[in-house]
Amino acid sequence: MRGLAFVALILWAGLARAADFEERQVFDAPEATQTLRVLSSTDTDSFAPVLTGFIAQNPSVSIDYAVAGSADIVDIIAQCGDCFDVVISSAMDLQLKLANDGLARRLPDVDPSAGSQWRQSLFGFTHEPATIVLNRAAFAGRPMPKTRQELIEALRADPEFFRGKVGTYDVRLSGLGYLFATQDARTSETYWRLMEVFGSLGALLYCCSGAMIDDLAQGDLFVAYNVLGSYAATRPETREKVTIITPTDFATTMMRTVLVLDTTSQAEAATNLVRYLTSGIWAETDRPGYPLPAIGVTEVPPPAGVVTLEPGLLVYLDALKRSLFLGAWSSALEQ
Repeated sequence: MRGLAFVALILWAGLARAADFEERQVFDAPEATQTLRVLSSTDTDSFAPVLTGFIAQNPSVSIDYAVAGSADIVDIIAQCGDCFDVVISSAMDLQLKLANDGLARRLPDVDPSAGSQWRQSLFGFTHEPATIVLNRAAFAGRPMPKTRQELIEALRADPEFFRGKVGTYDVRLSGLGYLFATQDARTSETYWRLMEVFGSLGALLYCCSGAMIDDLAQGDLFVAYNVLGSYAATRPETREKVTIITPTDFATTMMRTVLVLDTTSQAEAATNLVRYLTSGIWAETDRPGYPLPAIGVTEVPPPAGVVTLEPGLLVYLDALKRSLFLGAWSSALEQ
């Protein structure tokens, strides 16, 4: 056993150097006899209340929580799939591909909300809309845009004011950004007009919602598009500085998903974590900084525009379709 543990430690250390995790934190259980290894795209600060809630109910299970970009997760699993037990990500399409490729364990005894699972191997546990987040001071005296068209009109009305002050995901690097962009493009041509306006204003491109929110709070950014509103809403240092808009023309709402890797050696603990997440129990406690809107608990009925877990999500992961989409996106943004 010691030999196997030593080999695993070497693999983990090598992977950590190669992957360059954004964050990594161990949440110790008071009576720990095992450690569950979780790879996630969700910031530690946002997810810590959920993890500590799980440990409170499972005091023998510590959690080693590593954070990476949603697109990076796929590469990390390809390098060392047995280095982790559970994968959590906001990029539903990439998660579905992992499950479709046979890397996820089937969990027939997990009973999630209707429509939030795929083949009992991938499970949604939050509903989170893509939002427009605005710097409140920058929009003082200006009308707050409620739709994409109104945002286009606001930006065109004063281009010099907004030049270099608009931002969105770099969809070439962000798995979630790519998912939101492709879903937007499927829904309305307004998306492409908006991207052309962003391009004409020298839009700044970001890896993740957290970085956009930081720049909004500091005044370096006035408009951020397709940001996870849950991140902005739960940061006490930014709440008073930004306004979060869920577009009324249509809202693209993703499900944060979880799967258990088929190679896990901690199947019972991993399944318990999935069961805990999909139950929404963690959302029933009124905690400060309470992070995410759980399916079936905080949204009744489910919000409009939810991206569903179905094979159609894989369409834009096709190499040719992805290349064509990124080509069109680059032409719009990089003017």
